Amino acid sequence: MMQRALRLLAPLAIGIVFLAAWEAIVRLRGIPPYILPAPSAVAQSLWVDGPSLFFSLLVTLRITLAALAAAAFFGGALALLFSRSRILELSLFPYAVILQVTPIVAIAPLIIIWVRQPFLALLVCAWIVAFFPIVSNTTVGLNSADRNLLALFRLYGASPGQTLLLLRLPTALPYFLAGLRISGGLALIGAVVAEFVAGTGGAETGLAFRILEAGYRLAIPRLFAALFLLSLTGIVIYLLLDLLSRRLLRHWHESALAEEE
Repeated sequence: MMQRALRLLAPLAIGIVFLAAWEAIVRLRGIPPYILPAPSAVAQSLWVDGPSLFFSLLVTLRITLAALAAAAFFGGALALLFSRSRILELSLFPYAVILQVTPIVAIAPLIIIWVRQPFLALLVCAWIVAFFPIVSNTTVGLNSADRNLLALFRLYGASPGQTLLLLRLPTALPYFLAGLRISGGLALIGAVVAEFVAGTGGAETGLAFRILEAGYRLAIPRLFAALFLLSLTGIVIYLLLDLLSRRLLRHWHESALAEEE
């Protein structure tokens, strides 16, 4: 109980000290809000502009969650194919690496032009950023099954499907969940970057466009308020995925058992 309280209170205390120092520096030095707004100004902007920013956040969050779901499905499926065929892994994995290292800012304009449906174009951009950690981690997990256990399964005449279901998938689950936690934040980043590149407003305006709009109008407190919402959303996504991971692993995997102790 004490350790849980410390994990919550320690970062909260650091955050309060940081915000207090930020507020004091801005007030003492008389820094104008269009250069660096005080936390109180950001909070006021968040209160005033909160409804419109929250609606835009929902648009960005819809793209993020859809991209994460697509990355989990297609990344996991591709990892399963790689585990079944070494030739297929050697043939396709380099292209997954190419997609990962290609800057999404460079190819997002082309994707938006080629995919004429706006939501789908943004989804593809976010998916490209998010899917590689799941493919990579899950592939490693599927190939990390204990060789002695694999020999035991063969000795008892287990079929490839039984070996996959009872040995390889449980072994790969912690790796998959680790990749999922990484991809949660990357999907949000991909959605924001795609919205920056798209740069269009309208009824379905994401939070990234609100940031651009605030910057153009020098409404820096509103810009910081939008950034705060994005950061908070990323933290919530990570915590939810971490909670899911601990729930699935807590009774049998060492990483989760260590947390319980």
